[in-house]
Amino acid sequence: MNNPKNLPIALVVDDEPAVLETFETILEGRFEVLTARSGKDALDKIAKESINLVFLDIAMPDMDGMQVLRKIKEYDENLPVIMATATDSARKAVEAMQLGASNYITKPFDVDEVITVAEKALEQDKLFREVVYFRSQREETKFENIVGKSKKIREIYGIIEKVIKNDSTVLVSGESGTGKELIARAIHFNSTRRQKPFIPINCAGIPEALLESELFGHEKGAFTDAINQKLGMFELANEGTLFLDEISGLRLGVQANLLRALEEKEIRRLGGTKIIKVDVRIISATNVDLKQAVEVGKFRNDLYYRLNVVPIHLPVLRERREDIPLLVAYFLQRYNQLFRKKIEAFTKEALEYLVNYAWPGNVRELKNVIERLVALRDEGVITSKDLPFDIFIKSGLVRAFHAEGGLKEASKDFEKQYIEAVLEKVRGNQVKAAKILGIHRNALFNKMKSLGLKNSE
Repeated sequence: MNNPKNLPIALVVDDEPAVLETFETILEGRFEVLTARSGKDALDKIAKESINLVFLDIAMPDMDGMQVLRKIKEYDENLPVIMATATDSARKAVEAMQLGASNYITKPFDVDEVITVAEKALEQDKLFREVVYFRSQREETKFENIVGKSKKIREIYGIIEKVIKNDSTVLVSGESGTGKELIARAIHFNSTRRQKPFIPINCAGIPEALLESELFGHEKGAFTDAINQKLGMFELANEGTLFLDEISGLRLGVQANLLRALEEKEIRRLGGTKIIKVDVRIISATNVDLKQAVEVGKFRNDLYYRLNVVPIHLPVLRERREDIPLLVAYFLQRYNQLFRKKIEAFTKEALEYLVNYAWPGNVRELKNVIERLVALRDEGVITSKDLPFDIFIKSGLVRAFHAEGGLKEASKDFEKQYIEAVLEKVRGNQVKAAKILGIHRNALFNKMKSLGLKNSE
């Protein structure tokens, strides 16, 4: 139907033309009003149109209002229905509410009551849709949660500042653990959609057979296990933001439906015929090269260009080492508060180890390391000896080793530094050091002697 003002659609069901005209007059300007003079006509309209609210007369010929209510709830259990009756019957009202009616009104109608009841039903439906997804499992993310002062991070701040002012589609790329969802949350919660849901979905983490249902929803009976109607992520995110993580995990069939939803701003639930209008901002993320995926035929070219309107590429942590001290301080404060600890700082040496480590897991790995260190210590400072062994060894060697002279001298120097690092980590315990090195304690003692290492045990 043509609804240029995009008003919510109310369906009024009554066999009396005068009642239908009354409702049209009362609801004018607040709703786009459809009418039906029978239960069958009402059910046909509900199947074809995106109805937001139903006024349903209880006393009708052929199929009474209670029967129609049951049919409506079988089709869409979440559609608000307000029952209308000529008599103030408590028994009928209770029965209707038990069947899922939102409220009831009595004839002759009070104008203010009709408007109040209608607006309350719509508000309850809106709240229900938000609560369905915990209002988007939301942890509000502001700019201060994106930590860094490096040139690359400052460039990303600049892009975010621009895209929060509009609804452009954004594609965030970067290795796993670089903070792609953090960027998406920062965009959403600083945009005009901040009061609406932020819905994240991992496209690679949901089985292919279920993904389309998760995105677009399904009707009851759409497939074997579809015992109830289900709202999809697009409907739950309406007026908000849908974050499609690992977008490369979409199979080609779902990609086609996603492209249609983006271009037409409408969806159709699986097993359904009704077109549902949606107003959703899309932010997607990938840790693979989508251009390459397009070239090998695993990703649609047209969808790629539709998603890649504003690209944001996140650098790996090893490419912005100057941000590591800031991140360490940020996570230390965060986990001090969370665990009620009073750890003062990291020693200069410990911080050097962290800065020089390669961080293959990026910011996520750093966050997990700081969490572990804070959880295992109550107060004081964190030293290099507290660091996980792989960080202590790998970053220490990168920082200290200098290849000079011939291969024999370099090998000897490397061996000496490695044993020194292991001994330092285990606080001079030669039994533990020998176990880590995979040699007998006597062999370690001889090595130390030949390399000129002091026995500090």
